Amino acid sequence: MKIEYEVVQPDEGSSFRLLHTKTQAEDFAWEYHYHPEYEIVCVLHGSGTRHVGNHFSSYENGDLVFLGPNMPHAGLGLNSHGLHEEIVIQVKEDVLHGSIVSRPEMSEIKKLLESSKHGIYFTGTTKKEVTKKLQKLLKLPPFERFIQFMSILQAMAVSKEYELINPTTDLSFLIKKHNVRLQKIFTYMEQHFTEEINIHDVATIVSLSVPAFCNYFKKVMNSTFTDFVNQYRIQRACLLLQQEKTIAEVCFECGFNNVAYFNKVFKNLTKKTPSEFKKETAKKTFFDLPL
Repeated sequence: MKIEYEVVQPDEGSSFRLLHTKTQAEDFAWEYHYHPEYEIVCVLHGSGTRHVGNHFSSYENGDLVFLGPNMPHAGLGLNSHGLHEEIVIQVKEDVLHGSIVSRPEMSEIKKLLESSKHGIYFTGTTKKEVTKKLQKLLKLPPFERFIQFMSILQAMAVSKEYELINPTTDLSFLIKKHNVRLQKIFTYMEQHFTEEINIHDVATIVSLSVPAFCNYFKKVMNSTFTDFVNQYRIQRACLLLQQEKTIAEVCFECGFNNVAYFNKVFKNLTKKTPSEFKKETAKKTFFDLPL
């Protein structure tokens, strides 16, 4: 699972990058990646999967997340169906950490930026209000756009309608610090996830004993290696279940050698059985087809 480094440039005449995309979910770029910018992602409608850090969960009826610098994440179009539409803001640290955040009026926003290192998703009226603000942002000239951006950050900062995505780990810092070693581990997993993965082989490629590797991975990722491999396999399974494949075929293609265990892991992570997921996918795909 290679973590791609994304190069981000602000829009011309602006302090940040603003994107508004509409695409079919099947064509969406969902690769696991990171970048040193803060990022707001607002999915305007639909359902999909959050894969942020080592967190894996589903969202319904749109989503709103705020991610700190170097937080690895997949595109929120992952496992969505039909038309996927989102608004994204990406802003470099020095834009906010220069003269802006140091001002006393920005005390709440300063706390928000600190919390964003865990990843945050917003719910309720906050999600609705910020979504409206983001849609309005698209139509504004540069100066008014920047003022509206500050207003969006403040609305997030004072909200109580949120959850931290990786509450116990500052994964953005750890990924930045351990990127070379983790890159080797993830690349090996990407190349071998369809096979039975021997943890001794993985430990060897990063020059650690098996016990040292297990302790290292748990400390850095706040997850066992086995759990992380299962997350990756289930992520792949969700994509394959949208194709004309049986559950047994998907199970074995994703590296599981037991259908019952595959069903158990799938439900633990997605809160649905593979058959339920497959039925919902087929139903949504049908109704999303243009008339």
